[in-house]
Amino acid sequence: MQKWEKTSAASQHFGVLLFEGFSNHCLANTVEPLRAANTLSRRALYSWEFLSLSGAPVASSSGLPVTPHRGVAGARGDWLVVMPSYGFRAHADWKTGAALRAAAPRFKTLAGLDTGSWLLAEAGLLNGSRATIHWEELTAFSERFPEITTERARFVIDGARVTCSGAMAAFDLVMDRIAADHGHALALEVAQLFMTRDSARSHSARPASRAVNRALAFMQDHLEDPLPIPEVARRAGLSQKSLEARMRATLGAAPAKVYRRLRLNLARKLTLDSDLSIAEIALRSGYDDPAAMTRAFRAEFATTPRALRQRA
Repeated sequence: MQKWEKTSAASQHFGVLLFEGFSNHCLANTVEPLRAANTLSRRALYSWEFLSLSGAPVASSSGLPVTPHRGVAGARGDWLVVMPSYGFRAHADWKTGAALRAAAPRFKTLAGLDTGSWLLAEAGLLNGSRATIHWEELTAFSERFPEITTERARFVIDGARVTCSGAMAAFDLVMDRIAADHGHALALEVAQLFMTRDSARSHSARPASRAVNRALAFMQDHLEDPLPIPEVARRAGLSQKSLEARMRATLGAAPAKVYRRLRLNLARKLTLDSDLSIAEIALRSGYDDPAAMTRAFRAEFATTPRALRQRA
């Protein structure tokens, strides 16, 4: 059962193992959603450190130098994220394999992002697992590692082994993890912050979720002038009853509750990031009555817009 909100999940630590030629895009899509989750929740839900094999600096494919916090030999945590990206075959040697095998017991989950799946597979750490890789390498990957069940997917989660197909898919993977760890309410708020066209998407490829994504997109496009839920359902090609069932299954909440949260997320952002009056914020969030918006805001966030602004 999907959870709309969670408050008891423990903080998690990520070790991000970078190699020469790593992708800035992949790194940002991995770390920035975690940073945003911390910022928006006002809690240290996630922490991370940058690693290299030896602790020496590495440069991205575009030349951005990164000085890691340490070498992988001294690291431990919840996730080890392996991120070689370009030139990954040059890194698939005995030294990398030995380092990954030694690190594996110190992390609960091993994740290969972009072409990181290849390095994990070469180290024998994906044997018997389902996995994906950047789709340009999918055929070669399946031929090189027949003991791995290869899938053409954006990301694959198989127990303590996680693989991802590329930089954009890394964003979806991390959003999926934020939703699983802390609920879809926070994941939707993080997605809104990045202002993607599908910023309210549920980050799932299941058919039921695709219909939910359409409904979420209509909600996102109509925060100032909210649509009735039956109209949202009609535009998404569903009956109201079907939308209710699918949204509860996918997000853990009814459409009205999800829609209200999207509008109040906007109200909170405008409260913190603008000098607009509370009355104007209410209008831009789809409330004709500022008092009604304030009551809903207090019920959702346990504070009022004015109190939040004063603290900020």
